[in-house]
Amino acid sequence: MSDVVITVRGEHEARVAPEEGVVRLSVRAEGPERGGVVERISALAEPLRTDLGTRKQQGGVREWSSQRVAVWANRPWSSDGKQLALVHYASVEFSAVFTDFAGLSWWITEIAERDGVQVDGIDWQLTRTTAKQAEADVAAEAVRVAVDRATAYARAIGLGSVTPLEIADVGLLSRDDPSPAPMARMMKASFAADAGGAPGVELQPEDIIVSAAVEARFSAR
Repeated sequence: MSDVVITVRGEHEARVAPEEGVVRLSVRAEGPERGGVVERISALAEPLRTDLGTRKQQGGVREWSSQRVAVWANRPWSSDGKQLALVHYASVEFSAVFTDFAGLSWWITEIAERDGVQVDGIDWQLTRTTAKQAEADVAAEAVRVAVDRATAYARAIGLGSVTPLEIADVGLLSRDDPSPAPMARMMKASFAADAGGAPGVELQPEDIIVSAAVEARFSAR
C-alpha cells in the first residue's frame, strides 16, 4: 500500500490561577462653575495617586497609571423640554495592576465608598513569564494530541507509523477557520453588595484558560 496522507487537528487547554488583578476606575465631578469642578476632581484624584504610589513602593501594586483630567460642559434638558443652565463636568481614569489580591479586595471596598469614585471593573491575568510558559506547554500538548490522533487513524487502516509533513496553527495549514492559537482568556471580577446595601465587593477570580489548537499533516505507511 502506498503512503496515506492524514490531516488532523490537535487541541489542548489548561487552567492557571491568576497572578494579577487589573482594576479600572474613574473619578467624576460636576458643578455649575468650571473652576470649582476642576478643584473638586483634583481633590478626589490626588489621594488615589498617593495611595497607589505607596502601594507600588510596598510591592502590592506592580504598576499604575492615570490619565489627565478631562473637562467639558453642556446644557442639560429638563423633563418638560426646557434647556437648563450650563453644567461643567470633569473626569480622570485610573488603572492599577495589583499582585496582592487581599490588598486589592480591601482597597476596592474602601474606595467604592468615596464620593465621585466609580469602579469600572477588574480583569485577572497572568504575568508575562507565566503566560509565555503556559502557552508553550499547551501548544506542545496540542501537537502531541495531533500525533496521537494521526497514529490512531493510521492503525485503524492497518498502517504502523506516521511521519509529520506539516504542523501549523489553525488556519495556516489551510484556509479554514483562521483563528489564532494559542491564546489566554482573561476573566472579569464579579461585584456584589452586601445585604445591608453597603458598597462591599466580592472578588471571585477565576482561573485563566490558556488554549491552543494546531493542524498537522502526516504521512502514514
